[in-house]
Amino acid sequence: MNCSVPDRVLHCYAMDRQQDRLCLQFLWDFVAAKQPLINSPFFPVLFSFTAYMAFCLPYIALDFFSTRLPNLRKYKIQPQNYPTLGMMVPCIIQSAYHHVVWIFPVTFLHWYWKPVNLPVIAPELPEVLLQVVICLLLFDFEYFLWHLLHHRVPWLYKTFHKVHHKHISTFALTTQYSSVWELLSLGFFAAINPLLLGCHPLTEMIFFLVNIWLSVEDHSGYDLPWSTHRLVPFGWYGGAPHHDLHHLKFKSNYAPYFTHWDRLFGTFTESHSMLPARV
Repeated sequence: MNCSVPDRVLHCYAMDRQQDRLCLQFLWDFVAAKQPLINSPFFPVLFSFTAYMAFCLPYIALDFFSTRLPNLRKYKIQPQNYPTLGMMVPCIIQSAYHHVVWIFPVTFLHWYWKPVNLPVIAPELPEVLLQVVICLLLFDFEYFLWHLLHHRVPWLYKTFHKVHHKHISTFALTTQYSSVWELLSLGFFAAINPLLLGCHPLTEMIFFLVNIWLSVEDHSGYDLPWSTHRLVPFGWYGGAPHHDLHHLKFKSNYAPYFTHWDRLFGTFTESHSMLPARV
């Protein structure tokens, strides 16, 4: 039986959607097979801390080796400043303490009130990509407003945000070196956006991983050839040089990732990457 053109178009569209879903179904089946672990009240805090430390480790290694290898040292944004073991250890201890004492009770209450239900079907790939980008844009806006407010109001800065500015030369482990209020605020922003969008659990996990990675990269202190700000065109993404300048100057570049809010509010300062001059 011959099919009409509209029928063929609908058939092709349905096949494309099925292929988009199948792209992630294998991954989701692997994740869903770990349901006993995911349903555990300990999973969110273990997932967060493990991902954070895993993303920090390459930069910790880079800090160690770049002091000995000039070819690596040229990518350091502030090459005159390197973190010592005495600077790194308190950051690790504080992050572990915050995860156990503060983040775990919050995630436990969420687990108690809203048990995890894992769907059988994976999300479609375009849906995942779109929702992750929207979550990042929302988080970027929320943190920009929070950050700007905590710099403009002296009491808020001294009480809640000043601890994060202890180091004017950032390194990966300073990402979560902050007050409890700041950590919980940013955690709330990160958690509420996938909920508002009705994201699939896999999309939520991917967003959390991307968000943690970008935060660590922002604080890494390195301007590498493959850094995110070099992959996003037109200067839309600030990256490590953008945020490093914020820690150095304090009064500009409040958005964590993208540059449009700082440009609109007149708080943008150009970060002059020195990478082309070094190669």
